Amino acid sequence: MSAPVEVRVPDIGDFKDVAVIEVLVQPGDTVAVEQSLITIESDKASMEIPSSKAGVVQALKIQVGDTVNEGSVILLLEAAAVTATADASPPAGDSRNAPAPAGETRDAPAPAPAPAPDPAPASRAPASPTASSAAPSAAPARGTSAGAIGGDLTCDLLVLGAGPGGYSAAFRAADLGLEVVLVERYASLGGVCLNVGCIPSKALLHVAAVMDEVAHFGDLGVAFGAPSVDTAKLVAHKNKVVGRLTGGLAQMAKMRKVTIVTGQGRFADDHHVEVDLASGGTTRIGFARAVIAAGSEAVKLPFMPKDDPRVVTSTGALELPQVPERMLVVGGGIIGLEMATVYSTLGARLDVVEMLDGLMAGADRDLVKVWQKLNAPRFDHILLKTKTVSAEARDDGILVRFEGEGALKEQVYDFVLQAVGRVPNGRNIGAEAAGVAVGERGFVAVDIQMRTNVPHIFAVGDIVGQPMLAHKAVHEAHVAAEVAAGEQLGDAKLAKAAFNARVIPSVAYTDPEIAWVGVTEDDAKARGVKVKKGLFPWTASGRAIANGRDEGFTKLLFDEASHAIVGGGIVGTHAGDMIGEIALAIEMGADAVDIGKTIHPHPTLGESIGMAAEAFEGVCTDLPPVKKR
Repeated sequence: MSAPVEVRVPDIGDFKDVAVIEVLVQPGDTVAVEQSLITIESDKASMEIPSSKAGVVQALKIQVGDTVNEGSVILLLEAAAVTATADASPPAGDSRNAPAPAGETRDAPAPAPAPAPDPAPASRAPASPTASSAAPSAAPARGTSAGAIGGDLTCDLLVLGAGPGGYSAAFRAADLGLEVVLVERYASLGGVCLNVGCIPSKALLHVAAVMDEVAHFGDLGVAFGAPSVDTAKLVAHKNKVVGRLTGGLAQMAKMRKVTIVTGQGRFADDHHVEVDLASGGTTRIGFARAVIAAGSEAVKLPFMPKDDPRVVTSTGALELPQVPERMLVVGGGIIGLEMATVYSTLGARLDVVEMLDGLMAGADRDLVKVWQKLNAPRFDHILLKTKTVSAEARDDGILVRFEGEGALKEQVYDFVLQAVGRVPNGRNIGAEAAGVAVGERGFVAVDIQMRTNVPHIFAVGDIVGQPMLAHKAVHEAHVAAEVAAGEQLGDAKLAKAAFNARVIPSVAYTDPEIAWVGVTEDDAKARGVKVKKGLFPWTASGRAIANGRDEGFTKLLFDEASHAIVGGGIVGTHAGDMIGEIALAIEMGADAVDIGKTIHPHPTLGESIGMAAEAFEGVCTDLPPVKKR
């Protein structure tokens, strides 16, 4: 008899002293490699711990109620004569790598549900075939084994890009039983959003909001000294926030047995991706189906100085390389104004230049007006209908010239942020080799099932069109994964999944926040859509007044005839946390009575949504009486 082998808890990330809530084996049981042994649970998640060896359990070293860490001994095992390995043949009954049964090729999407208002019609148009020397093959037959396709590594589903769309597609497909490979060019998962976008910017914006809030507390009888800012510690805090989330993704990928390949991927043909590995060399991955989630990158103006640390995109701005005295923000959209908020709070004086006639395009002007009034002290100049035409690096700063209605004479700035939009990565992934059609601007056209013109290749996220938002990408990713899994596994219900969201909310995480969803008032006027408005000013909100932040308001837009809600907007603190209720109301087809009769807790900012609906109906008792006509 061979000596017993200790089976230990593997790397479980940041989890420490995690409780054992279930023991899944007993002495005498025969276990296989990757068979679950115990279930552990922390305040964040529960997970099953698999066996790293095959054999017979001799003795358990833990019991329910114990706490474990990485390296804790779970049990003693008499190892099998031939140790199973991670790449062993699948057990009986696992058909993922088995030859495919005969079946019809699924080369057309399921019937689409009834169409709903689409916020990005251009990205939903059926894709037209691209000119290609090799015509793309039809979608693989149900259950087709990727192993038959060949490659250094094979999988049921390959996902190119690990941002919110990419990892969501990978994880959902793995949960549904597919073997998944996730290709990501950067060392950590999460894409732009988690690493250099949504999450790190919110970490800095939170600090800025607290600093701004505290500055006014002297008027309330609570005085603090002037803040002392250690930018190195602030960046370390931001990086810790990012690391916690990206590390969690890596752990969840491991739990789901998603294979991560780090490197720059590009299509070699319609069933293979070549990856230039970050560790050196290349590898070729064969796939039955694929999801393109390659995202976008910040636009860099061609006339801006290259490789000058004083000229950055949002990625560079998040590193807080300096706190400038004078800062220029090129572009008056959400990204630019969020970063402007951070730098202003830290001490910078701001100029912003925008080609359009207003800031935050897309939001109603009455919402933006409230933000602009409160934030006017941050800015020396807001240059509208103006463009930046040249920039020159000098010893004393970046010399910038402008043209347009609001143009200043040439100005010198210590720091320049380029925030003029993002461009999709559709032309950087070798899509033509797979026969995937890519438009002139780099977008990949998809249908309602997120399918490209190549039937077994899907695309999600920024690369399929506006709006470029992480929360849109996640929902698109779930659809793509479900359709791919449904076709691969022969599940007709999954194969009919479709992206048919009525609305997609937008949020500017400035101070105050601005959030909107569905039809906007400005858009309705421009298109002649007949809507009526219910508005609740926060000057009548007990919670807003108690918070000392009553500058905002909540408005709802209703169809003039049916009174069904079609849109809404909020300006004020925590607007982004509340806009989801309005989105849900639109999705559910609620009318003003439904919303107004829903009991909201008091005193909250959220009750302003119910009161705006009551205001529309003329029954709000928290506002002056409606004048009778």
